Parts: sequence; C-alpha cells; structure tokens
Amino acid sequence: MTPAGSTAQAQDEIKPANHLRLLSYNFQTGVGTQHYREYVTKSWKHLVPLRERQENLNRIATHLNHYDIVGLQEVDSGSLRSGFLDQTEYLAHRSGFPYWYRQVNRNLGKFAQHSNGVLSRIRPLSFDDHKLPGLPGRGAIVVKYETTDSPLLVGILHLSLGRRARTMQLGYISELIQEDSHLVIMGDFNCGYKDREMRDMVEKTGLQRPSCDLKTYPSWRPLHKLDHILVSPSLTIEDSSVLEYSGSDHLPISLEIGLPPGVTLKAGTNPAIQSPPAQSPQY
Repeated sequence: MTPAGSTAQAQDEIKPANHLRLLSYNFQTGVGTQHYREYVTKSWKHLVPLRERQENLNRIATHLNHYDIVGLQEVDSGSLRSGFLDQTEYLAHRSGFPYWYRQVNRNLGKFAQHSNGVLSRIRPLSFDDHKLPGLPGRGAIVVKYETTDSPLLVGILHLSLGRRARTMQLGYISELIQEDSHLVIMGDFNCGYKDREMRDMVEKTGLQRPSCDLKTYPSWRPLHKLDHILVSPSLTIEDSSVLEYSGSDHLPISLEIGLPPGVTLKAGTNPAIQSPPAQSPQY
C-alpha cells in the first residue's frame, strides 16, 4: 500500500459542505490517442518518456481545478515512461489538491507503475486499498469522509477487460459496500450499464447513475459508456456531463451530487492523513 500524501499545509478545519463536484478520468498516463490504429503504430509512446506526455499532463491539470474529488485510472506512479514522475502527486500539486493517494496495481519496476489515483480537497478519514479478484493488476481505492451522519465512501476502480473477471470484481465491490448508506463508485468499468455484470451489481447495491447519455470511449468518436459514476439513493444527482477533452483514449466524466438534507461533510481527523507537504517537482 502506498502512503497518503499532502501537497499543501492542511487547515485544521474546513467549512462544512453538502455539495460535491466529482470527476473520473482514465487518462492513459497522459498519452493522447486519435484513432484505433495508434494502439499499434504509436504503442511505443506507452514505453518511453515524452515531452508530449508532460505537456498533456499539464493541460489535464487545468481541467481539475473546479472539482472536489478526482478519481484517476491508468496513472503511472514513477517509472521510465513517466520520467520517474508520480503522476498522481504531480497533478495534485499542479491543481492545488491538498490530499492525494495512489495505488500501484501492477509494478513492473523501472519500466511501468500501473496505478489508480485519487485527488481530494477534503481531508479524508482514511484511504483503503483493495486488490480485486481475477488476474493480478486490478484494484480499487476506497476513501472515507466524515459527515454529520453516516460516513461518505468514495470508491475509485479500474475493472478488467474480460466479463468473467469483471463479474467477480463487481461481486467483490458489492459485498464490500453493502452495509454503507452514502456511496459513490467511479472509474473505468470496461462495460456498459446494461451489461449483465453491471445490472447484477446495481440490483444488489441499489446504486444509481445519471439518466443522460454519457459516452466516453473512444475519445475521438465516443460510442461506448465504459466510464461511470454511480451513487447511492441517499445522494442527489444534480448535474452530469462528459468533458470534451481528448487527452486520452477516454473522455472524463463529471458528476455533481448533494448529500441528504441536513447532512454536511466534516474535516477528517485521522493524524495519518496529515503528513507534511511534499515538494512539487521542478521542470
């Protein structure tokens, strides 16, 4: 499990809130893709450091400023291809997020550090790592926030390509969250809302999604709904959209939610989350 980080001196308290803006983005380690053939003809871009990757990362950071919690998939946590840069930490610095966390799911040493990441403006109570069933390399982060009612849990995940593995993974997630009342699950599910494994999870958990058409893949001509933000019935969906930003092969998806009437967020109090601020990378 990787340590939580703080990129700015955290205030002891934050103003209570009952409204959150969320973003989920599979940003393919900052590699832009404009056509299916580029998965073959430009596959080398996924293996080596590129100025283009760093420039894209900086552009992505400018889109994150207005969000409270950001879930990231296909992040690199510091290897040759990213110039040994922890991309989650870097985006947190560039976008002014006080709290961040990365989960390395496939460690290929200096060649690649396949990860999920989360950026947060609200101090969490905890970050928890979960390795998902199936072949090694898939995981979920569960972030817990204190409210004046039951805690708010936010899960960030990246599921497998195969249906059998996804079914096991969604079954695991369903068991993990079934006793919690305020829930958000976001990420790259690699399947649509109407697919059997998704229907089974929704039936077990009661999670809901926006009713609008949110196609995110491929970014150059969106045809499929692979990226989702699902919330429990206790939370109100106030707005949802797909950002028209093609910095990856997926488009980012955003959701604005409200907590139940009378329920507000509170600052987390876990001392483990109050780590000293890290230094921003210099370029």
